[in-house]
Amino acid sequence: MKRSWIGVLLLALLPLTPATAAPPSTGVAVPAVQEASAGAEVVGVTKVADRLTDLSVRSPALGNRVVKVRLLTPDGWNPADRRQHWPTFWLLAGCCGDYTAWSGTDIAKIDSLRKVLVVMPEAGWNGWYSNWWNHGAGGDPAWETFHTVELRHLLEKGWGASSNRVVAGLSMGGQGALLYAARHPGMFRAAAAYSGSAHPLLNTESVNRIMGFFGGQGGDPLRVWGDPVAQRHIWAAHDPYYLAHRLKSLPVYLSCGDGTAGPLDPPGKTDALEADFNRQNHALAAALTRAGAKHLTTNFYGPGTHTWAYWQRELHTSLPILLKALNLH
Repeated sequence: MKRSWIGVLLLALLPLTPATAAPPSTGVAVPAVQEASAGAEVVGVTKVADRLTDLSVRSPALGNRVVKVRLLTPDGWNPADRRQHWPTFWLLAGCCGDYTAWSGTDIAKIDSLRKVLVVMPEAGWNGWYSNWWNHGAGGDPAWETFHTVELRHLLEKGWGASSNRVVAGLSMGGQGALLYAARHPGMFRAAAAYSGSAHPLLNTESVNRIMGFFGGQGGDPLRVWGDPVAQRHIWAAHDPYYLAHRLKSLPVYLSCGDGTAGPLDPPGKTDALEADFNRQNHALAAALTRAGAKHLTTNFYGPGTHTWAYWQRELHTSLPILLKALNLH
C-alpha cells in the first residue's frame, strides 16, 4: 500500500500525456487475454420478473466462484431453441454497483429493446473489467476473461445470444465498454460510455482517484494494474485514450457532465468525480478525432453530476446509434 502511494507521488514528476497531445501512433501493446478453460458453466437459473432472468455462472477465470448475470430477454426468447440467435446488447455497471444496477432504470419499458438480448453481468465491486495483475501472478479475478471468453461462449452456445453485439456502460462500466471494444476487435459493433473513466492517466489527480477506487473496501490498489509508474504499460493498456486507434472505425458515443449542478440535480450540488471524468472524455474525444474516427458522437452536456438520472437519459439518447449498429434501427 505504501509503495502504491509513493508511486503516485512519483507520477507527478513524470511527463504525463496532456489532453492536447496525441497518443503514440503505434499505440500501446495490448496483452492477449488468455483462453479460459471450458469449465465455465451455468449452475442456476432464476426468473426474476417478466423478461428478466438471472444466471448463476461458475467461472474458472474467477477462481471457480459463482457470479450472477442478469438477462433482459427479447419477446419470443426461448433458450431451448438452439436456432435462436438474438442481437445482443452488453450493458455494464459502474464501480460499487452489480449486475442488478441497470434494473433500477426503465430499460424493461423500452420498446426498442424487445428485439434484443440485454446482458448485464457481474463485474465485481471494483473489478475494472480487467484481468488483475496481482503483483505479477495474474489469476483470480480475471474479469476480462470471464466476460469476453467464458460468458460470451456460454451465452452463444445455450442462451440465444448472437455474434451481433454492441456494448455500453456507466463510469467504470463506461471504461469497460471502451476497453472491450478496443481490446477485442470485432467483438462489438459499437460502444457507448456514459460518464466513463476514459483516460485514467490524464494527470496525477486522475491517477489518485482511480487508485482510491482500486483500494476501496480496504483492498490493495496494486493488485489491479500495478503501480502507475513501475507498471505504466499495464495502465496504458487499460486506458481508452491510448487505444483510440483501435476504436476509430467503430461508432462510439461519449457523454459526460461537467460536475456542476444540472437540471436533474438539487441546486448547488457539485461533483469532483464527474468534473474529472469530463476532462478525461474530452481528451479521449480529441484523441479519437486525431486518429480519424469515422463515427464519433459526443454529448458533453455541461451541467450535470455523476448520477443515475443522467445515465438513464444518455442510454435513451445513444440507443439509436447502438441499435443501428445492430441493424435494428
